[in-house]
Amino acid sequence: MRSWLRSEDSWAVLTGLLVLLLGLLSLAGVNALGWVPKANEWTTPLKAVSPASKAFALPGGVSVLLLYTSLLGFLCLGAWRMGHSVKRFAVGFTVLFAVGYGCWVLGHYAHLATTPNKMAEKGITWGLGLTSESGYLLALTAGLLVGNFFPKAGEWLRESARTEWYIKTAIVIIGGVYGFKAAEDVKLTQTVLVRGLAAIIEAYLIYWAVVYFLARKVFGFSREWAVPLASGISICGVSAAITTGAAVRARPVVPVMVSSLVVLFSVVELILLPFAAKLFLTDEPMVAAAWMGLAVKTDGAAFSSGAITAGLLTDDPAQQQAMGLTTSTVKVFIDLFIGVWAVVLAVVWAYGVDRKPGQGVPLKDIWGRFPKFVFGYVLAFAGLLALGLWLTDPVAKKAVKEGMEQADQLRRVFFVLTFFAIGMGANLRRLWAEGLGKLALVYAISLFGFVIWFGLLVSWLFFHGVKPPTVGGN
Repeated sequence: MRSWLRSEDSWAVLTGLLVLLLGLLSLAGVNALGWVPKANEWTTPLKAVSPASKAFALPGGVSVLLLYTSLLGFLCLGAWRMGHSVKRFAVGFTVLFAVGYGCWVLGHYAHLATTPNKMAEKGITWGLGLTSESGYLLALTAGLLVGNFFPKAGEWLRESARTEWYIKTAIVIIGGVYGFKAAEDVKLTQTVLVRGLAAIIEAYLIYWAVVYFLARKVFGFSREWAVPLASGISICGVSAAITTGAAVRARPVVPVMVSSLVVLFSVVELILLPFAAKLFLTDEPMVAAAWMGLAVKTDGAAFSSGAITAGLLTDDPAQQQAMGLTTSTVKVFIDLFIGVWAVVLAVVWAYGVDRKPGQGVPLKDIWGRFPKFVFGYVLAFAGLLALGLWLTDPVAKKAVKEGMEQADQLRRVFFVLTFFAIGMGANLRRLWAEGLGKLALVYAISLFGFVIWFGLLVSWLFFHGVKPPTVGGN
C-alpha cells in the first residue's frame, strides 16, 4: 500500500474517484460540490465566476478561494506521500492555480468565447467565437511563454507542474461524467463502443507498422528508437512511448525525448484540428469527434480537442455530450490497447530480437509502467453507467446529473492546470539542443503526412452517418 501511494497514477485515481464520490452524495441529498466555482461567459468581470449550484449564495471570488484551499490541502497530502517537497509544491501550486484559473476565466470573455448565434443574447456585436475552451489555449500559451522565456521560473515551478497527475485525474473524473451521460442514450453508447473499438484496432495496427517502417528504413533509426517513436506517434503519446519503451528495455532517455515531441506536436494539433473539423465536418459531428480521439496524441490534448470541436460544431448540449463521449471512448480504447501491445513487444523482444539464455518476459516491468489510471476511468465509467441504468426515479437521476455536472467543473480545472504545465515544460531551445531535429522530422512527416489523414478516413468509415441526439430528442 505504501508503494502504491507513491505513484502519480494511484493518486490520480484516488483524486478522481473522490471527486466523483462527492458528486454522488447528491443522491443522498447532500450538495457536496455545489460551492465549486463555475466560469461563465462574461463582459462584466464580477459575473465571470459563480458557484456551480444556485443553492450557494457565495461571491465568485470566495468560491475560487475555497477551491484553491481544498485542492492545495489534498494535493499537498499526495505530494508528501509521493516524496515531493511539500513547501515547494504548495508555493508552486499557488502560482500554477492562479495563472491557470485566470486563463480559464479569461477564456470565457464574451468577445473571445461567444459563438455568433449567441452574440445578441450577450449584448455584443463582434467576437472570435472560440468557445469557452479557449481558456485551454490561453493556458498553453502562458505555459509556453514561461517555459521558453523565463526558464528559471519554469524550473522553480516544476515541483508543482505534475502534468500526469492532473490529466489522469481529469480523465478519471470524465469517465464517471460520461458514464452517467451514456446511460441517457444506451443505443448511442453501444454504437460508439462497437465502432470505436473497431476503428482503434484497424487504425492502430496500420499506424504503428507504417511509422516503424519509416523510422527504421527511411531515417535509419535503431529498434530502440523506432519502437517508442512509432508508439508515441501512433497511440496516445507519452504513456505509449514510456510503456513500450520499457517493454523493449530502451534507455530512459529514448521515451523521454519522444515524449517531449509528443507534447509539442499535440499543442499544434490542439490548435489546428478543431478548426479544420469546423470547416470540413460541420455535418458529421461524430466523425469529427472520433477524429480528435484518433489523431491527437496526448490524453489531455485529445479530450480538449474533442471539447473544442464540440463547441465549434454545435450549441446543442446533448450533441456536445455525445461528441465528448465519442472522443473519450476512442482515446481510452487506445490507452487500453497499450498494455496489450506492450506485452506483444515484450514477447517479441525477449524471445526474438534480444533473446538471451534464461531470460523471460519482463511482465513485472510492463505492469509497473502500465498506465493504471485507465482502470480508474473504466471503473468510473462502468459504475456511473450502471447507476444511470439502474435509477428509475427522475428526481434521483436529476440529483446525480447535477452532482456530475459539478464534478465536471473540477475536471475542467485539472485540464487547465495540465495545459499550463505542459506548455511550461516544452522548452523549445533545450529540446532542439538535445538533437530532436531528426526525430521531429520523422514525427512531422508521419503525423501530418499520414496519421492525421488516415485517422480521418477511419473515423469517416466507422462514424459516417451516425447522428448524435439533440436536446429535444430529434
